[in-house]
Amino acid sequence: MKQITLLTLTALLIMTFTGNQIIYADHHEEHTQEVNAQGVDLATHSKSAILMERDTGTVLYEKSAGKQLPPASMTKIMTMLLIMEALEKGQLTLDEKVRISENAASMGGSQIFLEEGEEMTVEDLLKGVAVASGNDASVALAERIAGSEESFVQMMNERVEQLGLEDTHFQNATGLPADNHISTAHDMAVMAKELLKYESITDYTSIYEDYLRKGEENEFWLVNTNKLVKFYDGVDGLKTGYTSEAKYCLTATAEINGMRTIAVVMGADTTKNRNSDVSQLLDYAYAKYETKPLFEKHQTVTTLDWLKADKKEINVVTNDSISLVYEKGTNINDIETTIRIRKNIELPLEAGTSVGMLEVKEGDTIVNETDLVLLDEVDKANVFQLIQRTFQTFFKK
Repeated sequence: MKQITLLTLTALLIMTFTGNQIIYADHHEEHTQEVNAQGVDLATHSKSAILMERDTGTVLYEKSAGKQLPPASMTKIMTMLLIMEALEKGQLTLDEKVRISENAASMGGSQIFLEEGEEMTVEDLLKGVAVASGNDASVALAERIAGSEESFVQMMNERVEQLGLEDTHFQNATGLPADNHISTAHDMAVMAKELLKYESITDYTSIYEDYLRKGEENEFWLVNTNKLVKFYDGVDGLKTGYTSEAKYCLTATAEINGMRTIAVVMGADTTKNRNSDVSQLLDYAYAKYETKPLFEKHQTVTTLDWLKADKKEINVVTNDSISLVYEKGTNINDIETTIRIRKNIELPLEAGTSVGMLEVKEGDTIVNETDLVLLDEVDKANVFQLIQRTFQTFFKK
């Protein structure tokens, strides 16, 4: 077992890890691997398309993936992402009841027929968004999180910037037609990748049918707009879209044999052709590629023994699952993982704070980079703890 001791400006870090290289660094360089399919013509009925492996973000196939098009109700992928983030932060809870405003109840297009003044739980509203693509449910949750749909849309666009997406701009939380409400197949795939970090989202997007207000006079039957969750084994999301301008769109995700993929098509001419194009992309992915899991989400990769922290051992975990994706029949050799811990980390720190990166290399090529985060919050040690540790360190010498 290899032990490394490093004195920084703010703390003494004693780190133990087996079988990996550990480097301390102030920053990291973003890296994206992209694999373009050669001589394959897929998604022929759609204006643009992309096929992505979720863990690595590797692009397995693309067709005009950077073309700006109206995303219609695929917009709700970002809406659901902000909902899931608000749930994680404790800003709302699934069993909390939301009072429906006149504005939310007035939304046209696909809806779950909410009434002004009605109260519905966050969980049922989330079902309304994920399963029935309810515009009224989307606006109700947007207003609950941000105070107004306009403020929520500002949050959406800020999140787009944080993800580094330059070809997306939202004007509403629903995908209803609006000037300069645009995205791309590539950007939708990246947003879907981020949303799928919340594994429980597929508990909702995989529902084919359910009921709201069960047993009441205004009972509503939910039927998933994404028929592939019933008719394609492994598909458990994610979001359809349609307007007369956008035509038929779909961001789908499937998990088969431990490999999760994201397939996006935009601008298909019919529902049948949209579903056919996505099915073709998924067939291609699972016929040609496979993955090798390396780390699970929130798997501990090392622990910090931090002199100035209030805890004896601090678990550093992966922020997401980590895999390698490769063509079937390929020999995988020379895999090396490197832990990069940032210098000059200041306390206190919240749970989930990034403290470094885990880099995976195959030979000389970086094939994956994932944030390393704190599993629990870490506060400053009190005076008694500091004195005790100082004596312990002294007598060990």
